Amino acid sequence: MIEDTGERVIPNMMDPLNPLLLEHIARYQFALNYLYGRVLDLSCGAGYGTHMIAKRRKKQVDEVIGLDLDPDIIKYAKQEYYHPKTNYEIADATDSNLKDAYGQFDCIVSFETIEHIENEQAILDNYYNLLKPGGTLIVSTPFGKGRGEPCGNPFHIHQLTQDEFRTLFTDRYEDVEFFYQNGVIMEPHQREGVRYPLGIAVSKKEAGT
Repeated sequence: MIEDTGERVIPNMMDPLNPLLLEHIARYQFALNYLYGRVLDLSCGAGYGTHMIAKRRKKQVDEVIGLDLDPDIIKYAKQEYYHPKTNYEIADATDSNLKDAYGQFDCIVSFETIEHIENEQAILDNYYNLLKPGGTLIVSTPFGKGRGEPCGNPFHIHQLTQDEFRTLFTDRYEDVEFFYQNGVIMEPHQREGVRYPLGIAVSKKEAGT
C-alpha cells in the first residue's frame, strides 16, 4: 500500500495543477533533451519520470532503469508505468555494489535525492562510478541553510547552500552547467529579486575516465 508521506509525487493521486507535481514534471521535461542510450533514474519514486523518459525519448534511449529503496513504490511503478524500455528495481542509492549489479549508464538523472542521504560521499561516488566516460549526470536539490544545519523538512538530512551544491560537481566533472528553478521555469542565471528554491546541475564526465 502506498502511503502519502508528504514527499512522494504520485501523479495519479494528485491534483493535475498541484504546484509540487508541476515542478517535478518540469525537471524531467528539462532533462529530456540531454538523455540518450542507457539511462538510470536513481531514486525514481513512483516511476512517472522514468516512464516519461522512455516514452518521450523512445528513439534516443535504449533502456531506462528506475531504482528506488522502497519496495511498495517499485511495485506501484511496475503496475502503473510499464513501458517496453523501462525496468524498475529495488536498490539503495548509496549501495557500493550498484555498478556491479547494473553496469554503467550513458546518462543518470537523480532528482530530489541527495538531501535525503546521510552518507553524501557514497551517493556522489555512485553517480561518478555508474556513469560511462563522456556520460551526462543531472542532479537536483532544494537549497537551504547548509550542510549539517537543521531544515524545516523532517524528511531531509539537510539542505545545501548554492555554493555547497556547486562544489559537489566542479572538482570531478569536466563540464558543469548550473540551472536555477522557480516554479516550472529553469534559468541559467539568477535574476535580481527572484527566489530560486532549487538548483539543477548538468555535469559531463570526462571521456576516457
